[in-house]
Amino acid sequence: MHDDDGSGETVRPQTIAPYQPLPSSGQLVPAHSAGVPVALDKRDFARRWRLRIALALIALAAAGGGGYYWWQHLHPALPPGIAFGNGRLEADEINIDTKYAARIGEILADEGDLVKAGQVVARMDTRDLQASLKRAEATVRQARRAVDEAKANVVQQQAQVVLAKQEYDRAVYLVQKGFETKEVLDQRIQQLNGANAALDAANARVTESEHALEAATHDVELYNVEINDDTLVAPVNGRLQYRVANVGEVLPAGGHVFAMLDTSYVYMDVYLPTQDAGKVRYGADARIVVDAYPTYPIPAKVIYIATQAQFTPKTVETVTERDKLMFRIRVRIDGDWLRSRSDAVSSGLPGVAYILASRSAQWPAWLQVKAPPVEGAPQSSQGSAPPATSAAQEKAPPATTPNQPATSDPSPTLPEAAARQTSAAPHDAATPEGTANPQGAAGR
Repeated sequence: MHDDDGSGETVRPQTIAPYQPLPSSGQLVPAHSAGVPVALDKRDFARRWRLRIALALIALAAAGGGGYYWWQHLHPALPPGIAFGNGRLEADEINIDTKYAARIGEILADEGDLVKAGQVVARMDTRDLQASLKRAEATVRQARRAVDEAKANVVQQQAQVVLAKQEYDRAVYLVQKGFETKEVLDQRIQQLNGANAALDAANARVTESEHALEAATHDVELYNVEINDDTLVAPVNGRLQYRVANVGEVLPAGGHVFAMLDTSYVYMDVYLPTQDAGKVRYGADARIVVDAYPTYPIPAKVIYIATQAQFTPKTVETVTERDKLMFRIRVRIDGDWLRSRSDAVSSGLPGVAYILASRSAQWPAWLQVKAPPVEGAPQSSQGSAPPATSAAQEKAPPATTPNQPATSDPSPTLPEAAARQTSAAPHDAATPEGTANPQGAAGR
């Protein structure tokens, strides 16, 4: 074969490589000195892939073994008599609604605000009710004057009765002496009876006027109640979660304005199998450990035990797939603990509830309730927990030396407290804190 260099002349190659037969293995070898890609053996290709897969399996096995070792050392086993279950922190949701159809006149709070019981969060437009209230108040004043007039008429009629009685007595005396006729006596009797009837009518008008005054007063009270009901207040201490309506919107009776969470009633529902639920009693001590802050157990009590089993909800993890029928158990956070830390607990946080299913069971060290530090305590996205100090710490003066002035030692933050507890704990003491799903628990 000849090559053309583009000038029309034929150029012969200087050397021609001798013919070499292909090897039986199927490899391709270069035909001349110029490098040409060669096809590798299929067995070498498969061998390399098998090596890669083996290395990946070894890496996965090493990672799994390390994770299992970490899990066993970080999450110690629970002692017998303690059951546990997964759940989420929940708080009762309360809707702040309108009682009457009206237009929103003013919004005094917003989503995420912590409010106190009785705090005004919104006001409706009550100009029409204010006008009706003024009319009712005027009616009350008019009714009071009518009562006064009726009472004056009573006094007048009483005077007429006294006069008629005197004339009657005088006519009786004169008739007995023969100086007056019987006709005059009859007239005096008729006048006395008429005066008494007029007095009864005046007394009846007083009663009627008083009833009218009472009705007008009730109208005023009714308008005041409607105006007060159009001032929307927070029924309990809590956090405003949603604002549903805006200023100027006309809402029907029962229209939603705010949705708030009752932070004084925070609980977690867990589902336990029959062998564990049957041992739990009302008022049993419990601990809640949220995943976000595993080193600070929250004290709680069992307040509800379902009387009938139900299928496990999809959002709740179970120990085994065989546990299809479970009993719902509700544990509520201790009110005294929550009263000063209501803004530190956020609804919806996942965690684990541990329950003492046996009277003889004791909490391990990592489930003992500890006072949260000043900073870094569990908090929601809206606020942080206030500092909590014991009475002994408040009374005890700071330690001083002769050459060193007294200084206050601030409480450690969350990372510092965890580091101090970890360094101070001996090797033979309880295992480190911070577990959410221990293995080998009696609840399983």
